[in-house]
Amino acid sequence: MGLFSNLYIGTSGLQSSQEALNMVAHNVTNADTEGYTRQQVSYGTREYNRLSHSNIGVSMKQTGLGVYITEVRQVRDRFVDASYRNQAGRQGFYDESYSAIEEIEGIFGELDGPTFENAMDSLQTALAELAKEPTSEVKQTMVVQYANSFVEAAQNVYKDLSNYQDKLNDRVQGAVDEINSLGHQIYDLNLKIRKIATGGVENPNDLYDQRNLALDKLGALVNITYREDTYGNVLVKVENHDFVTMNNVNEMGCQAEDDETVGEPGFYNVFWTDAATVESRDEHGNILTYEQNTVRNNPNTDPPTVATGAVYNWDLPISSKLDTDVGSLKGLLLARGDHRGNFTDLADEESYAKVADSVMMNVMAEFDGLVHNAVQAMNGILEEAAQAVDPAFGYLRDENGQIIQLFQRISCEDYDAAGDLVREDLPETIVNPYTGQKTRYAGDNTTWFTTSNLVVNEELRKYPTKLGLKLPDASEDGGNGTAEKLRDVFQSEDYLLNPTLANKTSLRRYYANFVAQIANSGNVYQNLKDNQDLTVEAIEANRQGSIGVATDEELANMVKYQNAYNASSRFINVIDECIEHIINTLGS
Repeated sequence: MGLFSNLYIGTSGLQSSQEALNMVAHNVTNADTEGYTRQQVSYGTREYNRLSHSNIGVSMKQTGLGVYITEVRQVRDRFVDASYRNQAGRQGFYDESYSAIEEIEGIFGELDGPTFENAMDSLQTALAELAKEPTSEVKQTMVVQYANSFVEAAQNVYKDLSNYQDKLNDRVQGAVDEINSLGHQIYDLNLKIRKIATGGVENPNDLYDQRNLALDKLGALVNITYREDTYGNVLVKVENHDFVTMNNVNEMGCQAEDDETVGEPGFYNVFWTDAATVESRDEHGNILTYEQNTVRNNPNTDPPTVATGAVYNWDLPISSKLDTDVGSLKGLLLARGDHRGNFTDLADEESYAKVADSVMMNVMAEFDGLVHNAVQAMNGILEEAAQAVDPAFGYLRDENGQIIQLFQRISCEDYDAAGDLVREDLPETIVNPYTGQKTRYAGDNTTWFTTSNLVVNEELRKYPTKLGLKLPDASEDGGNGTAEKLRDVFQSEDYLLNPTLANKTSLRRYYANFVAQIANSGNVYQNLKDNQDLTVEAIEANRQGSIGVATDEELANMVKYQNAYNASSRFINVIDECIEHIINTLGS
C-alpha cells in the first residue's frame, strides 16, 4: 500500500475524532435540557485490502483503510421508560386525589377559624338555653339568630366545596387540550423522524428526545401503551383506544354537560371523537341517536345533546392491579365527580357507591346529609308539636294556620294532597323524599332541603317571638316537651354517616366522625402519594443513570478524543515527512 493511501487512514482518524468531539460538546451543552438523552459514538473499521494470499502463511497480509463512526446512538432502556410512564401516570392520579383532600381540609380546618363548628355549637347552646326558658323572647331570638348563622356557615362551606369542584372542572378542559396537543406533537415528530430514519444515513436523536419527552408528559396525564413500527413511527393507545396512528390523531373530545338528567350542567364529559355518536332527549324523555357529524339546526330550540364514546369505564373498580388508577386526567374527573353531592346520595348503599370514590362528591354528600338531618329534625319537632294541639289555638302556627317551620326551602314545588307534584310535564316517577309517597317528579333536587336551598323562616327572622313555646293553657312547653326535644337534636343517636356503616350516632358525633374521616382519607392519600413519589424518583434515578449526561465523564471522553485526534494528526505528519523525504532526497 502506498504512502499516499496512508494519508486517508490518518484523515479518517481526524474526521472520526472530530465528530466524537462534536458529540461530546453536544452532550455537555444539553446537560440541563429537559428530555435530553446522552449520545455515544460507535466506531467501526473500514474494509481491509488484501495484499496477498498464502495457504501456509500465518498472517492474512491485509492492510486497513482507516476508521469511521458507524452511528451516534442514544442510550435508553425502553422497559425502564415504559415503567416510568406508567408510574408517573399513577403519581398524577394520586396527586389530584391528595390535592382535593388538602383543599377540603383547608375548608374545614383552622385557616379562617372553625366557623361551621362554632356555628353548630352556638345553635346547640341556644337550644339548650331555650329549654330552660321556652317562653323567653331573648332565648327565642338567640335560637333564630344562631339558626341563621348555622345556615350561613353551612352554605359558605358548601359554596367553597362547589367552587373547588368547578376549578377541577375547568382543569379538565385544559388537560384534554394538552393531551390532544401532545398527540399532534408525537404525530408530527413521527413524520420528521420517518423522513430521516428511512434514509439510513443518520439517527434523528434530537427528534427522538422530543418524542420521548412528549410520551413522558402524555403518560403522566393518561394511561398509555405504545409501540414502534418498522417505519420508525410510535403508535400510541390511550385507555386501549387508538390515539396516535400512522395516519392521524384520534382526538379526545371535551363537552360541557347541558342535560341535568345525565350529569351536572356545565361539568365536562370526555369522549373519543372518532367513536362518538350524539344522543338527545325529546320532550318525553326518549333518547334519540344521530350520526357523529350531526349539527343542531337551531341551538336555541333543538333538544340538548350529549356525546357517547366515553374515554373511561367507571364501572371498573379503582385498582393498581387493574391499572385503573393511572393518569392525572382520571384523577381530576374522579375527584370532581359528575354532580354536586347531596343527602340523596346517602339514601342507600347503591346510591352511595356512585359517590364513594369521588373525594368531592363524598364529602359534599355527607356534609349535606348532616345539615339536612339537623334541619329536618328541628322542623319535624316543631311540626309534631303543632299537630298535637288543636289548630284553633294557633300554637306554632302563623296567621293563615300554617305550621311555623324554623327552616324553609328557597325554591320549592307545590304538592297536592296525595303528595304528588302539581306538574304534568314530568313523566318519571320517584319517591317523594318528604312524604315517602310516589310523585311525578323527574328528580330535580334544587327544590329539596339541601344546604344550598335552605333559609331560616323569614317571618321568624323578623319576629323571633313567633317561635313562642306557650301552650293553650298558658304553661311553658318545657320539661319533656318541644323545647327539650329541640335541645336534644344534636345529641340523639339516630343518624348514620353513610349507608355502609351500622352504628348510629348523634349529629355532634356525626360531624366529629365526618372530620375524622376526612383526616383519615387525607392520611391515606398522602401515604399513597408519598409512596408513589418515591417509586417514580427511584425509576427516574435509574433511568438518568443511562440517559443522563455526566459532565465528568464527558470531559474524560473529550480528553480521550483529543488524544486520538492528536495521534491521527501526528500520523499524517509522519507520512508527510516520509513523502517529502522520498521526493526531495531519493528523487533528485
